[in-house]
Amino acid sequence: MTNLDEIIKSRRDTRHFTNDAVPDAVIEKALQAGHWAPSVGLTEATRYYLIKSAEIKKAVKDLFLEYDKKAAACTDDELQKVQYKNLKLEAIEEAPLGLVICYDRSVLNHFTIGTVGSNEAIKFSAVCAAQNIWLSLTEQGYSMGWVSILNYYQFKKILGLPEHVEPLGYFCVGKPATNYDNQPMLQQLNWKQKSEVPFVSEITELHSAAEKQIETNTIHPDATDFFLKSLQHKIDQKTKPIGSLGVLEKIAKQIATVFQTLEPKINQPHIVVFAADHGIAQHGVSAYPQDVTRQMLTNFLEGGAAINVFCKQNKIALSVVDAGVNYDFPSNTSLISAKIDKGTHSFLSSPAMSKTQMELCFTKGSEIVATIAKQGSNCIGFGEMGIGNTATASVLMSVLCNFSIEDCVGRGTGVNDEKLQFKIDILRKAIENYHGEKDLESYLVYFGGFEILQMAGGMLEAYQQNMIFLVDGFICSVAFLIAFKKNPAIINNAIFSHQSAEKAHKKLLDYLGVSAVLQLDLRLGEGTGCALVFPIIESAVAFLNDMASFESAGVSEK
Repeated sequence: MTNLDEIIKSRRDTRHFTNDAVPDAVIEKALQAGHWAPSVGLTEATRYYLIKSAEIKKAVKDLFLEYDKKAAACTDDELQKVQYKNLKLEAIEEAPLGLVICYDRSVLNHFTIGTVGSNEAIKFSAVCAAQNIWLSLTEQGYSMGWVSILNYYQFKKILGLPEHVEPLGYFCVGKPATNYDNQPMLQQLNWKQKSEVPFVSEITELHSAAEKQIETNTIHPDATDFFLKSLQHKIDQKTKPIGSLGVLEKIAKQIATVFQTLEPKINQPHIVVFAADHGIAQHGVSAYPQDVTRQMLTNFLEGGAAINVFCKQNKIALSVVDAGVNYDFPSNTSLISAKIDKGTHSFLSSPAMSKTQMELCFTKGSEIVATIAKQGSNCIGFGEMGIGNTATASVLMSVLCNFSIEDCVGRGTGVNDEKLQFKIDILRKAIENYHGEKDLESYLVYFGGFEILQMAGGMLEAYQQNMIFLVDGFICSVAFLIAFKKNPAIINNAIFSHQSAEKAHKKLLDYLGVSAVLQLDLRLGEGTGCALVFPIIESAVAFLNDMASFESAGVSEK
């Protein structure tokens, strides 16, 4: 077969193979074709692994069978379920050769031409290589089948792939046993018909790149004098000396005022942890490598983190958001996908993100909180996870509050004195390198973090939804600072759960004119402070609703 059009048209996703071995010369020629495929920035990030072991093939087949059951359960159409079960979707053990095509994420640790707009480009390069391999095999009389119905996390584990190497899937390679009547197998079996021609449409109109702006200028309606006096009277008439419940009285008054009722109730409390990676982390400002972000998100999803324990203890729903982690999580997890990009760019010498990405962060954060509010929640806590995000938060605090960077930098995940000074020097240099406009949006584009801005958008939406929202530690307070700059009225709905061990947190709380409820020397993040303060929130509501008054208890006032 020599005609290119014939080769392309004959390429099949093959599931039926003969027992013929694949000659070394055939696979070598095919992999060389893959190597000739386009490679973004000439990174050569594509990696190939050959599988001939029957034991490994069986382990991969078992992974497929486990996920195949889940795939079949995804449709409620009984006829479609029967059709699906009759499809042969893989030939893992039957094919004489297995091929795993991967891409190496570690190339992103260095500047790579072509990945500035999207880190996904290295994955796209690997897909181009896969297509070249497929076409070369077809030309040589062989073929390949792509198996993607797998738990990729377990797939990497059983193959022993390094953390930074990501597989596109498992590819079965061999001599095809059928030509499927010269059509795709799924079409031959009447699963779906492939259209005769491609979809093509010319774009003739220029559209605005600006995202719809979230409304942030609505001021919370003032409580009437009558309501406030009635509320204060109810608090003062409880069987206690006036003011003796201290902060609990303040919290009770705040919650009742937000909900505009003398008998407030907390419904379906929820904590949302936003996670993302930061380009500044590649300069060594954290005690941990960037991949810990991905590892901790997996821990959240498996229920093993502190926030999982505290939420379970206090009966709080927990959601985890991928705002921009440098990793492709399986689509079947409970993770909320709001990925803007695979981490920000380093702001040491260039913007962390584009203006469109910055605006999208606010939109995504708003949508997530609006969805939770529609489910009946009126109390939401914000938490975060992201290696390098204390560095990002410190710079944002410095430029937005006009504080020196020395006053805004702390130890984050626990760096030593030498690393702390290094961190300060790097961040000072980043600020000195900035020559843009000195307005809020310009600062957010240049120095922002995806999870921090999504939290800010979520806080603005929580205010719009008339929710009480709990602010965790230093990084979440910087997110609040951003939201507060957009709409100062949100302070009415915010409860600051704790004053963290980050030295800049107290300075930021003073700048905002607020006090935290707890002081436990926490510096974990994850929203743990929100979960720990929640029983106090419940106690404030309980005393307001259930504690007897002097009159009802027949107790004399002084």
